[in-house]
Amino acid sequence: MSVFKGSATAIITPFNKEGIDYPAFKTLIEKQIEGKADGIVVCGTTGEASTMSAEEKRCAIQFAVKETAGRVPVIAGTGGNNTRNVIHDSRQAEELGADALLVVTPYYNKATQAGLVAHYTAVAEAVRIPIIVYNVPARTGLNILPATMKEITGKNKNVAAIKEASGNIEQIVNLAALCPNLSIYSGNDDHVLPLLSLGGKGVISTIGNVIPLDMHNLCEAYFNGDHETARALQFKILPIWKAAFCEVNPIPIKTMCGLLGLCEPLLRLPLCPPSPASRGLIEQTLKDYGLL
Repeated sequence: MSVFKGSATAIITPFNKEGIDYPAFKTLIEKQIEGKADGIVVCGTTGEASTMSAEEKRCAIQFAVKETAGRVPVIAGTGGNNTRNVIHDSRQAEELGADALLVVTPYYNKATQAGLVAHYTAVAEAVRIPIIVYNVPARTGLNILPATMKEITGKNKNVAAIKEASGNIEQIVNLAALCPNLSIYSGNDDHVLPLLSLGGKGVISTIGNVIPLDMHNLCEAYFNGDHETARALQFKILPIWKAAFCEVNPIPIKTMCGLLGLCEPLLRLPLCPPSPASRGLIEQTLKDYGLL
């Protein structure tokens, strides 16, 4: 069961002094639709969900569902390190019309592998829509193992996919072998093509905020058997990817969106604007790519 096939963008959340900048949010969503994004992830890491209030997250999900109007799936980030809260937020997102959930592994208090099975089982039993597990050890300090994913999916049919951002190709190979019915999405824009070659279904992309069409076309070319075009696009996007991660995400990608006039590049502390050197790199990269 694939939630989407291709490239879904982990969309930034535009802010103003009052809160969410909804006109800018509309602009960003429409850019994704026009750029043939295959899905939109709202309230993820790139969306700065960790510094949004519960009401802001509710409103952001509701707005994204209404604005997309069924044109692409909306995936709501509802993960956290308190299972009870994750269940509440997941049920709410389902009620708001989200098509699927992105649930990151618990951070800070972390969990054992057995705890992960219990955590995802509790969430899966509370909702009916598909769940995408998000594995990003660099941020959470916790790695979900392939054998654990096999156990989770064996117990919970609505755990449909995983966003794999471990960067460990050997682990992803083992995951694909152990869980042949699991949809695997790359969580790293620089690993899309390798993951597709293992049977992956696409990518949940950060740089899709500024180049949604190239990300969509990369996946589409591969699925159509045009591996040369897919490889050329994977190489083409590398400068954007490098610039987008020259500092902590989403600092650079939000700066890019600001430079492109899509929104004000306001970040919430503890995130702050990029250094002058990083901003220079970001701006020059956009120019070299033909975006500025």
